[in-house]
Amino acid sequence: MGIDAVALHAGVRVVENQAAFGVSAHYRRPTARQARTPEKESAVGVQRQERWTRSGVRLRLAASGAERWNWLFVPGGPGLGSQSLESLVEVVRVPGSAWLVDLPGDGSNRDLPNVSDPYAHWPDVLVEAAQALDDVVMVGHSTGGMFMLSVPELEEQLAGLALIGSAPHAGWRTAFAQYTQDHPIPAVDTAAARYAERPDDRNLRALTLAATPWNFGEQAVPRGRALLEGAAYNHDAVAWADAHFDDIYRARWAPRTVPTLIVGGAQDHVVTQHLWQEEPAFTRPNILHRRIEGAAHFPWIDNPQAVHAAFTDLTHRLNDPTGVEIAHRKQ
Repeated sequence: MGIDAVALHAGVRVVENQAAFGVSAHYRRPTARQARTPEKESAVGVQRQERWTRSGVRLRLAASGAERWNWLFVPGGPGLGSQSLESLVEVVRVPGSAWLVDLPGDGSNRDLPNVSDPYAHWPDVLVEAAQALDDVVMVGHSTGGMFMLSVPELEEQLAGLALIGSAPHAGWRTAFAQYTQDHPIPAVDTAAARYAERPDDRNLRALTLAATPWNFGEQAVPRGRALLEGAAYNHDAVAWADAHFDDIYRARWAPRTVPTLIVGGAQDHVVTQHLWQEEPAFTRPNILHRRIEGAAHFPWIDNPQAVHAAFTDLTHRLNDPTGVEIAHRKQ
């Protein structure tokens, strides 16, 4: 689970999440022409566009430009919702269109009229999101990135990939559990006990807010708390991941030629970034690694300039992948 602080704390998994906006009763599959239609240039706050795939994945247009790329931002959590990534969209200012993605049953993407079991095809429904638009670059934060690496079919669908504060396997959980023991927060103990007794959205929110200091650098805690306070929590998504994903996760694919950015905070105590160094498959020439100094689990909150620069490097690879292709042939 990620961002999110998931821990085994006081016998309860501590999870941080945030969420998104409303839903519609109608599924509308976009055409390629619709996908490339430019909107008025803006950060978060462009004219509202919402689309759903047949299984209920929701895509919300957050920013738009004339370039061909469609960037799909997949939040951590789960139960977190894509609202948590609106500030990331503002920071990175990627060329093209930025879409905030909510899987069915995540964040506020609930009560879909034609979806009997929203979690039946998690996380494979990400393929539907990738197929809904052209020239897709998928960006995953924390567990969002882990979901992406659990779906090998994505490799043939993506023009680019970015992983923020994510991991190649579930080994990050051990390190995080140890960190929480070494850096206890009394308010988390209290909130965890309440969540264990009554696991609902309200208590999940309280638990997340109590764990704010684990997710941000000291100077960024006020901004981080404001980000978390604006979230719409979803404990059902948390329960699904707890039962079906968190403990058994291991990446099922690694990008071979797709331009890829792996970026994480040097002080990320939730999802340790050291695990990438132990995975040779993630050290290929097409993969950029960027370590953000002074940053924790939400590196764009702690050090927005460095995260923006990292995405600029990825954009250069997208626009001119020749060097990556040559390096790959020599490998």
